[in-house]
Amino acid sequence: MSKMLRLGAFMRPVGIHTAWWRYPGTPPDANFSWPLIKRYAQKLEQGKFDAFFMADHLALLNMPMSALKRSATVTSFDPLTLLPALAVVTERLGLIATASTTYNDPYHIARKFASLDHISGGRAGWNLVTTSNPDAALNFGLDEAVEHGERYKRGREFFDVVTGLWDSWADDAFLMDQETGIFFDPERLHTLNHKGEHFSVRGPLNVARPVQGWPVIVQAGASESGKQIAAETAEVIFGSSRTIADAQAFYADVKGRMPKLGRNPDHLKVLPGALVIVGDTEEEAYRRKAVLDSLVHPDSGLPNLSMRLGVDASKFDPDGPLPEIPETNDSKSGRQSVIDLARRENLTVRQLAERAGRYGGLEMVGTPAKIADQMQAWLEGNACDGFNVMFHTVPEGLDDFVDKVVPELQRRGLFRREYEGTTLRENLGLPRPENRFFPSVAERGRDAA
Repeated sequence: MSKMLRLGAFMRPVGIHTAWWRYPGTPPDANFSWPLIKRYAQKLEQGKFDAFFMADHLALLNMPMSALKRSATVTSFDPLTLLPALAVVTERLGLIATASTTYNDPYHIARKFASLDHISGGRAGWNLVTTSNPDAALNFGLDEAVEHGERYKRGREFFDVVTGLWDSWADDAFLMDQETGIFFDPERLHTLNHKGEHFSVRGPLNVARPVQGWPVIVQAGASESGKQIAAETAEVIFGSSRTIADAQAFYADVKGRMPKLGRNPDHLKVLPGALVIVGDTEEEAYRRKAVLDSLVHPDSGLPNLSMRLGVDASKFDPDGPLPEIPETNDSKSGRQSVIDLARRENLTVRQLAERAGRYGGLEMVGTPAKIADQMQAWLEGNACDGFNVMFHTVPEGLDDFVDKVVPELQRRGLFRREYEGTTLRENLGLPRPENRFFPSVAERGRDAA
């Protein structure tokens, strides 16, 4: 096949399901144990995964303590502390970290990700997010979350500044001539001098241009603003579609915007998140799912639903349909996906809360062959370019996927047997971006022609 699956692993938290840490045989400290996380990353590399994907939160989840006390997401490592350490114990696995454009400054982010890209030999990726959690605002001197539209405008300018800083140095700027004593060529250094609506950044960056030119740009928004910024900037999208029809529509929408922006749609990989539960038989897989779901405490349902909707769901009739939900300043795509699920499956508020307390997204449950069938159907149906795999628990779920599903995908010619290159861009089939200030010899030749 000319089209191959790309596979990321969503690893913060190490299990997306609310009760992953309670599953029999799971180490409950897996989310913040360095020896365990190191072992998981090395297992992913054994399975030829494209990337270890680490989400991040800048506050505890905004829910009542009755539910929060049952959540294993309350403690985890800072991504840009953990991933450089993982770079040392892996060789080909991509390392993608979330960093907010709402509560960071561009110079910090440019410097940290450029450093990670050099330390890892070109395996860094930046998941560009705007932060909607109102509790995060309280940790950064604000009384409420930044307005949705303003977050995206800031995020778009943030991207321009960061990538401009990454292009501060030409690839051949560093002469390091010990005989003459000249370390770099000043003619091959650009000072950004950015002055915009949100940022004033002089530059240049005091880190050499990243190995990949730029770390791979990842985006996860599915609102109208999110899709537009993804079409303009992203190289990987962490998708959230629950059905193949929704995924096909999203895939066509975002990729269809790219030619008008001068971008090649092949230079964007859409990877929906998928919770995968593997069993040697259908019965075993569904038994594992039933055990996992049974471990969700009732206190987790309504608070999780409220968080996703951005309104207090405890005020709704539990046995009635989901009422009309007003616009809020929270994540618009997350809110809409819950509303769509309720309408599509005609769920009551109680049923929807039960889903929210577990995991409400795309699930693939079954034998390795069945899961491979589903992934193949999505890939060949232009619903995705691969998946961000979420494991129902660790290490069991991760090991089962690598040891049983990956060989089945390889047997079908859907997934690599060896890494294509040494960088994340090479393995994802993404081009290395030209330096906007110092075009390559080939680019200069085209301009002259």
